[in-house]
Amino acid sequence: MPADRKRKKSAADVQKELRDLSKPDPSRPVQSPFDLKRIALRFGGGAVVVWILAAGIASWTKSRIPLLVTAVVTVAAVGLAVWAWRFAKKSQALNKLLQSADTAEGRKEALKRLDSDFKKNDTQALLARAQLELQEDPRKALSTLETIPIERQLAPVADQVRSMRAMIHLMLGETGPARSLVDAMEVGKQQEPKTRAMFAAVAGEAWGRTGQAKKAMDLLELFNPDDPEYAEIKMQMWRARAFAYAGQSDMKGASRALRKLADMNPHLLSAFVQGKRIHPLLQQEAKQILSQRGLIPRKIMRSRP
Repeated sequence: MPADRKRKKSAADVQKELRDLSKPDPSRPVQSPFDLKRIALRFGGGAVVVWILAAGIASWTKSRIPLLVTAVVTVAAVGLAVWAWRFAKKSQALNKLLQSADTAEGRKEALKRLDSDFKKNDTQALLARAQLELQEDPRKALSTLETIPIERQLAPVADQVRSMRAMIHLMLGETGPARSLVDAMEVGKQQEPKTRAMFAAVAGEAWGRTGQAKKAMDLLELFNPDDPEYAEIKMQMWRARAFAYAGQSDMKGASRALRKLADMNPHLLSAFVQGKRIHPLLQQEAKQILSQRGLIPRKIMRSRP
């Protein structure tokens, strides 16, 4: 019985460390699913072209209708741009709140502020709440995310919800639900590069663990885990590659990915040793690397007298 308790506690510690390592880096700027600079440039350039064409058509047809139609479309586009700007500002405020919640007391205070400062059904606030809950109780975080009606969200936000839910399922060893979620994601349509890379890591791990390893590697190879731009999500990117390589029976590649993780933090490999639904060869390689680094006591053979 004591030995069982010790194993459970060890597994829980590993999961908590993984969650801690996945927290946002306060030194890096907060990202929004919308690239406002790109949207502004495209909107500005497009608006100029449309107005030039409308003016030309109006002059040729001697009618003001093209100008009136263009004016209506422009007003609608400006309204959408204002909404996106407000969305991004709220995302920044919420993420700054998350970055300040680096202790149990800080998380408790952040949850209180979410209750008092945001509406109960605010999607962004629910995402922030789930990220706070994830540090203590992944199941609770998953339940919070499941209250968000994905079908009512814009595509970038819907995929944020899917990605986070899938990530939690993968942490819990539930590859089936994770696979269903990532199959519905549109990674290529994400505007922000780091968001695309993070979504690719989640999708790549899910596919790598459910028989679609080649598809996983085709996606993962589009992103370089050692690029400084992806420093905050480097761990997730190498973790996904380890599963994808193992799924293709490429243990040389899997070993390289595991050693990259061990260089960041050797305890990350404990998740491969103790986690659920881990490829046997991947589990064996993780044990070997940990043993080489003196983190798994070697068995001592004693001869009987």
